[in-house]
Formats: sequence, C-alpha cells, structure tokens
Amino acid sequence: MVDKVLGVLGGMGPLASAQFMLRLTLLTQADRDQDHIPAVLWSDPRVPDRTRGKLSGGADPLPWLIRGIEGLKQAGVGAIAIPCNTAHGWYREMAEAAAMPILHIVDAAATDLARLGIRPGKIGLMGTAATLAMRLYQEQLSDRGWTCIVPDDEQMARYVTPSIGLVKANRVAEAYEPLAKVANDLAARGATAVVLGCTEIPLGIQAGPADGLHAPVVDTIDALARASIEWARGG
Repeated sequence: MVDKVLGVLGGMGPLASAQFMLRLTLLTQADRDQDHIPAVLWSDPRVPDRTRGKLSGGADPLPWLIRGIEGLKQAGVGAIAIPCNTAHGWYREMAEAAAMPILHIVDAAATDLARLGIRPGKIGLMGTAATLAMRLYQEQLSDRGWTCIVPDDEQMARYVTPSIGLVKANRVAEAYEPLAKVANDLAARGATAVVLGCTEIPLGIQAGPADGLHAPVVDTIDALARASIEWARGG
C-alpha cells in the first residue's frame, strides 16, 4: 500500500491530464486497488494559454497555476506532477509557491531517454513554440550529452502548432499525419529518437500506426507518470 499522495496540476489541456491519470494507473504494478498511487487531479482548463502568455503578451497563467497548487496543498498532496510542458516555463515560481517537490517533466524525459538506451548525440524535439523558444529541453538535455534538433518555422506553423490545436479540439485522429511527418523529418535529419515535448503530441502520434514512425519517441506523459510512480514508491 502506498501512502504518498500525488497532486496533478492539470487541465492544460484536459485530454492530456486525463491521459496522464490513465497512464499513471496502467504503468503502476498493482494487484488490487490499494496498490495504486493515491492522486488528486486539479484539472482547470481556464488557465490562460501558456504559449500566448510567453510569446505574444497574452494573459499571465501564473496566478491560475498558483491557485491550483494551493488547492492541491489543501488536499494534502506530497508532490506535484504537471502534465503540461509549457507550464514548466514558470517552474521556479511554482516551486517556490508549492514548498514541496514538483516533478520536472524534462528530468522525466531525460530518464526515459536513458531507459530506452538512447545514447548521447543528436535527438529530435517537438513541442509548442513557447517550449522551444524558452529552451526548456535544449539546455538541460545538452548538459546530459544530447543535442536537440527542432522543426523549422514553416513546420511549426504548418504542422505542429495546428496539430496541437486539433488534439485540444478532440480531433485527435487528424493530428497523426502532420505530427508523424515532422517526427520522421527529424529522424531523416539524424535524430536517433524524438522527444514529444508537448503532452498533446503523444495523443496525436498514438492515433496512427506506430510503424509509421522512423525513430523511437519519448512520450512525456508516460515519462512523467513513471517519475511519479518512482516518487510514490520512495525512489
């Protein structure tokens, strides 16, 4: 039986949060209800758009993020997972407000790269325009020996950003082809794996055939779920 309670700061977007809860359950080794991870999901889709907040003067999401953290603290959680990559652009401020561990999604992705046996070298990175512009992954993974190559501006505008929007609009199947095209282009440019650094992207990628991809992918929803299980089990 696990006594640690995980807080999940979600709603960014709602489907990605729901998928995180599903994967947290399915990845947990359990024989009965009591073997699973106690978790409290705070799913608030009213949080202002993180990309607009960083890149184009949109409403600041931080007060809403802090509001969710305060709600999770009142619920008695011991650590927080945030299944939204771009929200980690406010990681320092959230960590100060939480005064408890916030499991960093980039650290979780790095652990998953190692789990998959991806050696240091060139890897692909897909994400929102804000995640790429803030270099949330590039600098941290560079310190561990991986060099990130990313989609060009045309690919972002034509394929990646619209596909993220399709997933948020529950048109998940339509997102597969453009996302797979970009992932395969990164593989053709020499990426030995592709990090899906936006939690909508794995949902789109999973809507199509896995054998349509030319390189292994790191699903940051799964990576964060594994990190959460490790925390709950005392790792």
